[in-house]
Amino acid sequence: MVRRVAIVGAGVSGLAAIKCCREEGLEPTCFERSEDIGGLWRYTEHAEEGRASIYRTVFTNSCKEMMCYPDFPFPDDHPNYMHNTKLQEYIRKFAEQFDLLRHIRFKTLVTKIKKRPDFSVTGQWDVVTEKEGKKKETEVFDAVMICSGHHVYPNFPAASFPGIQKFKGCYFHSRDYKEPEKFRGKKVLVIGLGNSGCDIAVELSTVASQVYLSSRSGSWVMSRVGEHGYPWDMKIVTRFQTWLGTILPRALSDWLYVRRMNWPFKHENFGLMPVDGTLRKEPVFNDDLPSRIACGVVVMKPNVKEFRETSVLFQDGTVQEDVDVVIFATGYSFSYPFMEDDSIIKSRDNNITLYKSILPPQLEKPTLAVIGLVQSLGAIIPTSDLQCRWAVKVFQGRWKGISWANDLISPSRGEGEMCQKEPCLLSPQRYGTSNTLQMDYITYLDELATAIGVKPSLPKLLLTDPRLALEIFFGPCTPYQFRLTGPGKWSGARRAILTQWDRTLG
Repeated sequence: MVRRVAIVGAGVSGLAAIKCCREEGLEPTCFERSEDIGGLWRYTEHAEEGRASIYRTVFTNSCKEMMCYPDFPFPDDHPNYMHNTKLQEYIRKFAEQFDLLRHIRFKTLVTKIKKRPDFSVTGQWDVVTEKEGKKKETEVFDAVMICSGHHVYPNFPAASFPGIQKFKGCYFHSRDYKEPEKFRGKKVLVIGLGNSGCDIAVELSTVASQVYLSSRSGSWVMSRVGEHGYPWDMKIVTRFQTWLGTILPRALSDWLYVRRMNWPFKHENFGLMPVDGTLRKEPVFNDDLPSRIACGVVVMKPNVKEFRETSVLFQDGTVQEDVDVVIFATGYSFSYPFMEDDSIIKSRDNNITLYKSILPPQLEKPTLAVIGLVQSLGAIIPTSDLQCRWAVKVFQGRWKGISWANDLISPSRGEGEMCQKEPCLLSPQRYGTSNTLQMDYITYLDELATAIGVKPSLPKLLLTDPRLALEIFFGPCTPYQFRLTGPGKWSGARRAILTQWDRTLG
């Protein structure tokens, strides 16, 4: 029987894991290598080894109604999109409200997680930790939840950029970028058209003599401010929109998608047009980039072909002289150096294969969960919360699914057969490739919620509470929907849903 659960990381996913374990009567122990909670959202002046790092001006891309813990809304006076310090305040209040801090061991590094010799019978793990100035300790846990995130280990593909070694200027990964002042008067090239690359390019354009933004394949760029001034995600991430996407012919759906993404401005005119505009890759959220390009302080460039000592040759044959700084905003690679057996999470092609994007398929006992390793058009906090609730039920053998040994995955089954059971895993042909597991947000959450009995029943609500049913279907898919009923029900969920629009425009 699962009792003791080890949790790696005290970020937003780790805190959700502690709370979910407590709700099910388990004994969580969370190991956090730094001195505080918050994970990615805890800003520090310098990048720290082994943990995520953000720059000073990071704001959220999901609004407060869509990204909160489902039974702990943001205070009414908080803005829709928050600075990282504001979000960190909320994370701390959440931890204090539910008394989570006492389960965390700070400044404690997990150095190794390995199966016990009798794992096939007990499902137990040896977790080896090291605290500053002390000897390593080994403890036995009945289950493990890995909540360390995927923004820790920078992806720096130097081999893809010939000549970078002879470049005499300064170059580094965006993980080490903190603030713009030191780049005043410099010519800066930012490589990567993701959220970080665009944010950094826009910020640098206020102090640098010139900023160049290089993109290999383009991207859709969206504003956080959506239709009629409401948050973009409250207008787009709805059950109605998801249903519409399943019934429309592919050609019509693609046409409508491109038309909607091009509505604020024609991306082609700004050098931003994606190579394949119909791909549903996660868009970039930046309210200022188009105007910065229009003003000439950010210049769009194609992919880099070659670096020289003081200049850069691009794929279109143009050369930019006297480049002082290059910032590689080229994303991150996932890594779990504490796992003794790396193949538990990584497949034979060094990719990730996880059942429901949570459980490694080849384990004899389902007692290891990877939380938060998903990417979708939705916020990570409600996703991680539902993943944790599902995982804890699986640990205890209490969920509305099929038996793990017989019908889910067994060591004799292949990964391809397992993937056929993942209807919400998105096709690379339509959504592009990613280091993370790309999921359709609502479809994925509904699948987890159904398994543990917390998905709201629209037919039933239409008969008993039609106002709520219509808001759930046509309104935004806010996290409160998954605390309306079943285990973990929150008495304030209905009111939170019916008043969610009132809190967006104060």
